[in-house]
Amino acid sequence: MLLFLNLLLELVRILAADGGSHWTYEVQLSLPPTLYLGGLPRNYVAVQLHLHWGRKGQPGGSEHQVNSEATAAELHIVHYDADSFNELNEAAQKPQGLAVLGILIEVGENQSPAYEHLLSHLEKIRHKGQTTLVPPFDVGGLLPPEMGEFYRYNGSLTTPPCYQSVLWTVFHRKAQISMGQLEKLQETLFSTEETRPPQSLVQNYRAPQPLNHRLVVASFIPEGIDWGNRRVLSLLHPDGLPLMSRDPPGHPFTFTFQQAWRILGRACQTIAVAVTVDRPSFLLIPP
Repeated sequence: MLLFLNLLLELVRILAADGGSHWTYEVQLSLPPTLYLGGLPRNYVAVQLHLHWGRKGQPGGSEHQVNSEATAAELHIVHYDADSFNELNEAAQKPQGLAVLGILIEVGENQSPAYEHLLSHLEKIRHKGQTTLVPPFDVGGLLPPEMGEFYRYNGSLTTPPCYQSVLWTVFHRKAQISMGQLEKLQETLFSTEETRPPQSLVQNYRAPQPLNHRLVVASFIPEGIDWGNRRVLSLLHPDGLPLMSRDPPGHPFTFTFQQAWRILGRACQTIAVAVTVDRPSFLLIPP
């Protein structure tokens, strides 16, 4: 994902995630349509990336949480369905019109060169209306080192009007930046115009929302769940057709998740199979 052109970095005015009661800002880096997502049924091309973060000295900053734990910041890379729509705003109003990658960011010991490539330009866009150009760099350096483990679900935009139009992919592994880089993100920008008294741009993230019966798909076996005690409720081919059905209807299978996994490992090595289990309901897609 090495880019060979300068990219526009700007501080963009948006409605805040508190129901749209006031305006705030986010850092956006425009991306070329030559970047696109693979592995999805339609062609999703990149439009922009942006960051969410918290406040210095306080926990949290990410918009997604895993096991109720937030990270210091989160990066979103936004794509739209170019096969069905002509531009981002049109796609944003339709189900699965957008596909967004969510990268959870934590503090590590070392500075990230890729994130520094962005953060070093923040001084030039501290206020509304300011823009700068970012020299070419490898966008892949912003992603976590292991991308094979991820969560996926159908959700919404995290800023008003919060359309239910996003196919979310949130990576399980985290990207890392140094404490100095996080503080640069937390302290450099202002949510006010240059002519007004400065007010720091912090906590520009939306609080976690209820799942509302959404199924969360994982490409791996999440830790911390006693899968051996979960009863298998259904086995589905990726196209939605059942591989096995309940007998009698309404009753779970008589074998455990671990037994089902061994069966799938032998019979379905080349396809993904969805497995739903009870307590809690969870959807898993093996690679």
